[in-house]
Amino acid sequence: MSETIDTNALGEKIVTVLKTIYDPEIPVDIYELGLIYDVFVNEDLDVKILMTLTTPNCPVAESLPMEVEEKVKSLDEVKTAEVEITFDPPWTQDLMSEEAKLELGML
Repeated sequence: MSETIDTNALGEKIVTVLKTIYDPEIPVDIYELGLIYDVFVNEDLDVKILMTLTTPNCPVAESLPMEVEEKVKSLDEVKTAEVEITFDPPWTQDLMSEEAKLELGML
């Protein structure tokens, strides 16, 4: 009997991990900041994360995606993890959650 894979539950675990990663210049996690555009989990437990950076010249342009990939890979259920960076659409403050805006005194 094969085990049923709950990709939605795994997706929620991934989001929990993403909320532990902070932009070094802004005291808000990358998920609430709106840097994560999408998280894909297939039935083989391969994860692909589509994310952006606050600017193309972001000082953590190389290290932040690697940190995201490594932390997501550290989940036992995840077989592989890949991060794809996009600037389409470009990040704007409108992508931030209400929580992030409150944290930064923008509300």
